[in-house]
Amino acid sequence: MILLILGLETWPAYFKMFQNIVHIAADYPYESVPEAINPKYSKICRPTHKDHSLGIFYGENPLEYSFTVMLFEIVFVILTTWIVRFLLKPLKQPRVISEIIGGIIIGPSILGRNKKFTAEFFPDNAQFVLKNLGIMGFMFFLFLAGVKMDMTYVRRSGKKQFYIALCGVILPTVTVAIVAFVTRKYMEKDLARISSIGAISSSLAITSFPVLNPILRELNLLSSEVGRLAMSTAIISDLIGINAIIAFEAVKQGEAHHMNGVWYLISLVILMVFFFTVVRRIMKWIVHRTPEGKAVSQGYVVAILVGVMAMGFLTDMFGMAIANGPLWLGLVIPDGPPLGATLVERTETFVVHFLMPFSFAVVGLYTDVFAMGAVGWSGLAPLFAMVLTGYVSKVVGVLLSSLLYEIPFRDSLTLSLVLSLRGQVELLLFIHWIDKMIVQVPGFTLLVLSTVVMTGIATPMISLLYDPTRPYMVNKRRTIQHHPPNTELRVVVCIHDQETVAGFINLLEVSYPTLNSPLSVYALHLVELVGRGMPVFIDYDEEEENSNETPEDNIHSALKQYQESRGEFNVHAFTAMAPLQSMYQNICELALEHRATLIILPFHKEYPGNLGGTEFFRGGLHSMNVDVLGHAPCSVGILVDKGNFRNPLAGCSLQHSVHQFVVLFLGGADSREALAYADRMAGNPDVAVIVIRFLSHNYEGDNEMEKKLDDGVVTWFWVKNEANERVVYREVVVRNGAETVAAIQALNDDAYYDLWIVGRKQGINPVLLEGLADWSEDNELGIIGDYIASADFGTTSSVLVVQQQILRSRGGAPPLPPPSGVSRGKFPCISGKM
Repeated sequence: MILLILGLETWPAYFKMFQNIVHIAADYPYESVPEAINPKYSKICRPTHKDHSLGIFYGENPLEYSFTVMLFEIVFVILTTWIVRFLLKPLKQPRVISEIIGGIIIGPSILGRNKKFTAEFFPDNAQFVLKNLGIMGFMFFLFLAGVKMDMTYVRRSGKKQFYIALCGVILPTVTVAIVAFVTRKYMEKDLARISSIGAISSSLAITSFPVLNPILRELNLLSSEVGRLAMSTAIISDLIGINAIIAFEAVKQGEAHHMNGVWYLISLVILMVFFFTVVRRIMKWIVHRTPEGKAVSQGYVVAILVGVMAMGFLTDMFGMAIANGPLWLGLVIPDGPPLGATLVERTETFVVHFLMPFSFAVVGLYTDVFAMGAVGWSGLAPLFAMVLTGYVSKVVGVLLSSLLYEIPFRDSLTLSLVLSLRGQVELLLFIHWIDKMIVQVPGFTLLVLSTVVMTGIATPMISLLYDPTRPYMVNKRRTIQHHPPNTELRVVVCIHDQETVAGFINLLEVSYPTLNSPLSVYALHLVELVGRGMPVFIDYDEEEENSNETPEDNIHSALKQYQESRGEFNVHAFTAMAPLQSMYQNICELALEHRATLIILPFHKEYPGNLGGTEFFRGGLHSMNVDVLGHAPCSVGILVDKGNFRNPLAGCSLQHSVHQFVVLFLGGADSREALAYADRMAGNPDVAVIVIRFLSHNYEGDNEMEKKLDDGVVTWFWVKNEANERVVYREVVVRNGAETVAAIQALNDDAYYDLWIVGRKQGINPVLLEGLADWSEDNELGIIGDYIASADFGTTSSVLVVQQQILRSRGGAPPLPPPSGVSRGKFPCISGKM
């Protein structure tokens, strides 16, 4: 029986129509009735009922009411995708795969196969709401993707990106088209059309930026060399893809009547002119009206989100794919702050976590593996051959073109797999093809499953093939301990915000740069990537080229101003805009490229000088610091600035005052590096240094090799500073961690020190830390560094925690040769001044 949704109060008026429907139903098969009557009619008719149930205590089933069943569907869809996401995460599967599989579970392939389940939980009249929410999810997803895209990268890309993109598109398009024409006689009528073959051939060849960006972010590859190359190549591919979609739509519109294609192109031109003139000027006007450093007004944000739906309506009205309008609107909005960042911050969570599960549920409702079995292999073989050819030729095309540009084979293979990933954009195209009658449910199911298989296999292979930290595995020592004397010391300083600048300047000042041993400072301003899809790295030495990238940077202006007052400094300013989880790659790459000896990081807690005992957390910096400590190609220092170490006029303030520094030497590579840094500071006439060496009772727990290396460095430091009255050395013998802490606390009670310097953890005798492991909260500082930096220590002194470079490709550090005439034997116990 064929039914039509009608209101009860209008039943008599439609009675005659109902009779006609029954007569038509007798003449047509069930599947063809909607098209025979009118494609706009629904297939379902059932009596209407109240929206809200009176409750189960009245004997009513809440699932028989439209509003309650819709609420259940929302919860069920989101929970299903979350569960699948949780189960597949250990397998390195991206979020998109989990959500596709979650949608398939809901659909007729699994749970929907049970007619009772479908009738109770996903009745046909409720699916109408579900599908419309899903289409809205795709609309807003592509809108946000358009906001994050920066099409100017097409102009700035080099020949490498252009040729890889062209080869990666042309080769699969041509090969798929050849396979399609060879198997054309076995295809269904709609699939065999020229427009259909062109649409499928081009879609299998094009790499989509909106798909790659979230997957690379999940894999933590956005800031890697392969990730940046893939994203810039994908933008070029998207530009080709937009033109291919326009051509397909024009041909499809003209199949019925050639004037339809002409009117389509005319309406397209009008819309594009409207977008890139009127709408773009409005967006620039909004940016101009927004005060610097402030978010865009909520009213403008709401108006733009309403505009997303309006543009979807217009493109659908003109016969274009409904997502075109939202995508184009996103493209004309300036990415990054203030407008792009505000839109992404306020809408992305809702779109990704609430609307998109419905989009994948729509995909799942269309996906039916049993329909594939009903059609058989012969009906799906031509489409399968096109899909397989497209994926293989895509990988081969990108691989060969990458090798031609002398990209290593492993990286070339990784890039080819990255550019073969498929996701949300392709799924939306598949749904569009169903609407255009290019494919039926069996073909749609094949396309969806091929997307799952390709992306599901490629993603873990990318993780296995490519390690973004591999370039940082250097064999050459880049430490302060092994740095040649009277040579330039290169330091990378990572600045999170303006509050950290003064503390870093003071630290560099007390590092005693001289004309014989100058400091070359690479100041990297860290900015979290918001409202942009691609990381941005700005070198201010090339400011003319990048003057349009960002507004004036006050942080780098302050550093340049300080450089002008000190000839021993050479400051190079940079800005890195990237996700915090991949920011360490920018830091390590900068240190590697400029052969830095030391990276100085800000601690992830901030201690305002005017609010004693108050801590502010800098979100994301903790994990970034840990990643830098694990992968840095040189030594690393973490500065815990508690306020007393902040004076932007450091060069003037230290001339007539002596700062008291203390070094806690607990042994091991990190302590040796801390002592080597303190030795450089000891040359500063405005700095007094006291070194406290901790030894275990009866040398219990000592590592003989580490002990010899420690004795050699301490002996070298003793001989070099023997005549320096501002340097004091003492030794303390302890039995366990409690005595170590007690000795440190007694030192703090006796005098005030401006800066505490301590090694992080490498090589420390475990006896010196016995019983302290449970006290540590911040593993980035080590146990002793965490204790000194904590509020329980009761001081406003700043702390510098030092880690010597870790050579991950080979064993420990080679010993530092002692000065001539100095033995490496046991250092004598000394108390007091050297």
